[in-house]
Amino acid sequence: MMSFSAALEPLRSANRVSERRLFEWRLVSVDGKQVAASNGIAIAVDRPLGDLKKADIVVVCAGLEPAQFAPNHPVHHHLRRLSRHGAKVGAISAGSFILADAGLLAGRRATVHWEYAEAFAARYPTLELGRDLYIVDRGVFTCSGGTAALDLMLHFISEIASRDIAVAVAEQFIHPQIRRQEDRQRLEMHTRYGVDSPKLVEIIALMEGTIDNPLDIRRIAERADLSPRQVERLFREQVGTSPKAFYLDLRLKRARTLLRLTLQPILTVALECGFGSTSHFSHAYKRAFGLAPTDERHTGARRS
Repeated sequence: MMSFSAALEPLRSANRVSERRLFEWRLVSVDGKQVAASNGIAIAVDRPLGDLKKADIVVVCAGLEPAQFAPNHPVHHHLRRLSRHGAKVGAISAGSFILADAGLLAGRRATVHWEYAEAFAARYPTLELGRDLYIVDRGVFTCSGGTAALDLMLHFISEIASRDIAVAVAEQFIHPQIRRQEDRQRLEMHTRYGVDSPKLVEIIALMEGTIDNPLDIRRIAERADLSPRQVERLFREQVGTSPKAFYLDLRLKRARTLLRLTLQPILTVALECGFGSTSHFSHAYKRAFGLAPTDERHTGARRS
């Protein structure tokens, strides 16, 4: 709902501040039926996607289960058709998966919500994935989602109408800075984890970058020019847990995302998250999340 509203409301506001009907929009779904957002609110639509014959811009807004459409699903055909007929086709958040399955991202740079980045890269290894807020590349655009959809639409408003109108819309939404497409998606690490030690930030960045091949605490301490005891103390004081437990949590969260959003074998997921065997992985996963990796995947299939 956040991504959906952040994409739609700037258009309404642009019409209001300009006192002109600069933009019109239609809501469509795959089958023409209302769609329940991930927060449960039902969104009424105007027509099925297949009945949409022409559009200037098509925005695919997907929720938490973006890989729900089988290959060559009609939705992919309709998106390709609209693109061929001149529409600028794009996606917000996990909608990038749908554009990739439709073949619309081939040869183009794309972005996706940071939570899905590893799963996206694993599912589409030949595509060029960036970590930008949004990317517009030759008639196709992708957006990381959330409030970044507001910045994307302000970009389009500036192009189609004027920068003055885009600034006025930003001010209407108490959005004091129109972010550029290359701005970072995530909070600075010290804010994200509530830590103020530069050394601890350095260590966490090292852990995030070595999930597939975890380092032992001694090697981490060496790279940070600290002793293992100092590393332990930093984590206990500022994070409230041990470095080993923190590292394991990072790896298991990555595994959960891969299980939910890719079709990779469980052994492959285990190896990509630094586990040497499926038995070790399954034991750690069940202890953390209360269900086995196979059950996680079955649950995800039922959700979609």
